[in-house]
Formats: sequence, C-alpha cells, structure tokens
Amino acid sequence: MGKMVAIEGCQHKYISRGSMKRNNLASASMVTACFVFIVFFFALESNLSIVSKINVSRSITHQDKKRLELKSASKWGSVLLPQGPSPYPRGSQISCDRSHQNYDICSINGPTTLDPTTSTFFLVDPAPALAEKIRPYPRKWENYVMQRIEEVTISSGPSSPKCEVQHNVPALVFSVGGYTGNFWHEFNDGFIPLFITVHSIFPNQEIVLVIDKARGWWISKYAELLHAFSKQPIILLDNDTATHCFTSATIGLISHGFMTVDPTLMPNSKTFVHFRGLLDEAYSHGRIRNRNNSPSTRPRLMLMSRRGGLGRVILNQVEVKRVAEDMGFEVTVFEPTPKTSLRQAYALINSSHAMVGVHGAALTHSLFLRPGSVFVQVVPLGLEWVAEVCFGTSAKAMGLDYMEYKINAEESSLIEKYNKNDMVIKDPVAFRGKDWPDAAMNIYLKEQNVKLDLFRFREYLKKVYKKAKRFMDKGEG
Repeated sequence: MGKMVAIEGCQHKYISRGSMKRNNLASASMVTACFVFIVFFFALESNLSIVSKINVSRSITHQDKKRLELKSASKWGSVLLPQGPSPYPRGSQISCDRSHQNYDICSINGPTTLDPTTSTFFLVDPAPALAEKIRPYPRKWENYVMQRIEEVTISSGPSSPKCEVQHNVPALVFSVGGYTGNFWHEFNDGFIPLFITVHSIFPNQEIVLVIDKARGWWISKYAELLHAFSKQPIILLDNDTATHCFTSATIGLISHGFMTVDPTLMPNSKTFVHFRGLLDEAYSHGRIRNRNNSPSTRPRLMLMSRRGGLGRVILNQVEVKRVAEDMGFEVTVFEPTPKTSLRQAYALINSSHAMVGVHGAALTHSLFLRPGSVFVQVVPLGLEWVAEVCFGTSAKAMGLDYMEYKINAEESSLIEKYNKNDMVIKDPVAFRGKDWPDAAMNIYLKEQNVKLDLFRFREYLKKVYKKAKRFMDKGEG
C-alpha cells in the first residue's frame, strides 16, 4: 500500500558569532507563493515546502507581486544596455560590471573592512574618496522587487574602521530579501546563482558568505546546503554589529537565466548536473539512499499533493493513487509541510524512481530526483510554456526522463464555469494576452483544479511505469 508522508523539520545553528542580535525575530505568516511563473506571477499561493513564519513587514503582497511580475515579463527578451563605466580607473581595487540584464556584480580586489551597521565595505588601502552602490540580488530587471533589496555600499574613503573580526578569506555578499519563502525562487534566485558565482569566481577556494535578510528559519532550513558552499560561519549582514575584515570581496550573484547553468559561460564548464551533485553532497554525501534498506520489487512513485484552496489540486487524487498502484507502482503521497526537513525530503525523493505532480513551486523537489528518474509534470490549461521553462528545462538538463501530461479541457475544473468554446478554454494564450492581467492569472492559477481522466491517465502511466521499471532494473535502488 502507498503512504502519506508528512516530514517534520529539524533545527540547525550555523551562524557567525555576534551575527544574531535579532536572530529570534518572530516570523509572521508565510508568504503565499507556491508557484512561480518564470516571471514569478506565481505569487498567488503558499509554498508548501517552506517555513510558515516570516517577517510580514518585509513580505510582498499577492497583488503587488502579480502587478510587478507581469510588467517585467514582456521585457525578458530584451537586453539592457550597460549602465556606464565604473568611476574607478582601470586597475583599481574596485570594479563593477553593470552590463547584464539579470544582475550587477562588484568586486573589491584587495583587503576590505565591512561595517555591517551601514552595509558598507571600506578599502583598507588609501584611495580617492569614491563610492559604488549595489543591490546584490539577481533580478535587476524587476524594478519593484529590487527596490526592496537593501543597497550595499563600497567606499574607498574615508579611512577604514578598525577591524574587530579578521577573516583570511574573501567574502561573497548577496541578499535573500526578494521572494524569500518561495521554494522555486530560493533556488532560481538564490542557490543556482550562488553555485554559478562560486564556481566562476572562487573555484576551489574557501569563502565567507555574507547574507542580507536571512532569517533564523531560513538559515535552519538551508543550513546543510549553505555548508556545502562554505564551511565558514555565515555573517548575517543586517543582524551583525562587529566589523569584519576580508582579503577581498565580491558583492552580487551571477545568473544565467531561469533555472539554468550555462556551461558555455562557466570558466570550468560546470553544468546543471554538477549543481545536482552539490545537492548530493549536502544531503546524502554522494550516497544513494534506499528508504526501505532492501531491493525494490516495485518502482517507487512520488505523487505530489496540493492542498485545497490553492488551485491546481488533483480533485480525484485518491483514485489517481489507486490507478498508479494497480499499474504496479509503490505510491507515496508527498505533501510538504512548513517544517519539512530537506534532508529527509531528499532521502525520500532521491530513493524514488518517478514523480508525478501538478505544476507548482513544490515541483522544485524534482531537483532531488536521481538522473534517470522519470518526472511527469501535469500541466493545467494555459500553463504550457511556463511549465516547460520553470521545470522542463532544468529536468532535462539534470538528466531526468522528463514527461508532460497536458490535461484536456474536460479535465479542468474551468469547464464547469466556462463554455468549451469560450476563449478561456479554447485559446488560453489569446485570452490572457501578453501582460497576464490579474483576472487571467486568477483563472488559470487560483481557480483551476484538475480531475484527471482515469482511463487516459492509466494509458499514460503505462509509459511512465515502463521507464521507471527499466530505471529500477538497472540497479538504481
């Protein structure tokens, strides 16, 4: 029989001394944003895989998100021109690259002192009194959210403050204050750009991570993954009061686009497969975990569950589970809780042979599948392109056997409200237009649930089962 799994999280402490003067800040109710349109219009729901309490005063409302996200969508294909050269002469200790669409990045190529109370890096060596300012978050093209990212200042004068904590390694500085709390954004805007930056600028080097707006729950949730990037204690920029000295510093993260690691842009040809390897290092230390500690006799399938009221719920989930079991799968219904332990979630998913789930941010857990596993994304009406960009591209890049089950109109709950010949059903692309107005988003993301045609889905599952069984029989656990 299948199982319903709800995993409780565990706490970690991995923070620099003196950096938690507000580490017990109460987090308020969770930002609802389970799904993320690549331009993040998926701020309509609650991410089922995150901690439920964060600081509401720093969160972004549903309407704010939807308004800002889709205004940015039509601009994704255009490339921003460079914003002018740095005022510092060539060969200076300070350099800033502002020519990219996704991000700015600045470097201090020499000793520097950080005053966290003003978020300012000072040059240790004398230089003309000039300053650069940067918002270290890789969504530069999205003006609204970037206004919520605190500026970091780089100053060549006046003289540097006295150093209180000496670090004999470089600093890498970035913010997590954008869409904090959305599982997809944590990786798309955070950990994937962090991977790219570390391997582009600091290959085989130890660094100190200096993070702005990282709350205690966030540090606890991602402690093991952060530790895979650096063994040094983390400095929380907005919670520290001591001055810190570094051999050099980089402020900002490099992004190659949505859920992408472009090996042609990497000096060491790293790929998404290498990022997936980092997850192995963080959560299993490279060991494949069989949760039953015994050879499999049936392929294990993870059925991703969504809560009612969020939209894109499988209304006949019990019947779908039974069909999969009749097909020969060992089915586990996985509904992440706000306290889900990523280590336990990783062990569960990493030992599976297939995953099936409706499009939404919780499918970011597909990153935990082993290469060769089968990943089926159920695609509701109107979300075909977004489904491919958010999850399809990365799934194929990490070696998953990626499949899409695109629902028919009769499998959408929208057919109960709209006529089959209505543009909402007949031509969602034309209906929603280029700007994705709030009303259209609510229809396809919030109002729409799915009721799978069991006969059609059973026929589809035959192909899924065949692939998953082949993967299992290869000795993959």
